[in-house]
Amino acid sequence: MTVRLTRIYTKTGDGGQTHLGDMSRVAKTDPRLVAYADVDEANSVIGVALSLGSPAEPVAELLRSIQNDLFDVGADLSTPVVPDPQFPPLRITAAYTERLEAACDSWNADLPKLASFILPGGTPAAALLHQARVVVRRAERSVWALLDADAERTNPETARYLNRLSDLLFILSRVANPDGDVLWEPGAHRGVHAQRAERADS
Repeated sequence: MTVRLTRIYTKTGDGGQTHLGDMSRVAKTDPRLVAYADVDEANSVIGVALSLGSPAEPVAELLRSIQNDLFDVGADLSTPVVPDPQFPPLRITAAYTERLEAACDSWNADLPKLASFILPGGTPAAALLHQARVVVRRAERSVWALLDADAERTNPETARYLNRLSDLLFILSRVANPDGDVLWEPGAHRGVHAQRAERADS
């Protein structure tokens, strides 16, 4: 597919509407537009992780391929499903999701087992991948909202892909912390909070 962008501003959205991939027009608050806009944001956050986090090259290569996948996800979501289209659009298939599952299994194999929840942080790459993870989770929720609103015209594999992607980003954030995870310690500072409350009351 060849895409040519010759003019960036068009003024066609100044009334609060925009074109979908099939050239139909919807409000900029339409659930379909919200879904693929959140996917676009997720892609951008992964780009920040690549640029500022400087992950190891095998991780960076995987993330760059995922960025391309996310454009495919956006293209799918922006084009409502219709029966027997004259020009079949790009669709996310199970193979996309299975590739993420294989990556999850591969990268998770050598990580230590978790004994607690993880706090986002550690190295810059780990923190940025955690940020990407939660933005992908939001994109997934937006796709499920779209499926609730317009299931017949929406490919559910897009939601499954995003779900596995958030899992993979969690795993990669652990990989990016070679000195170990930053673990949640339940109630670790409750004594400090109690002391502060006592000082405030005295």
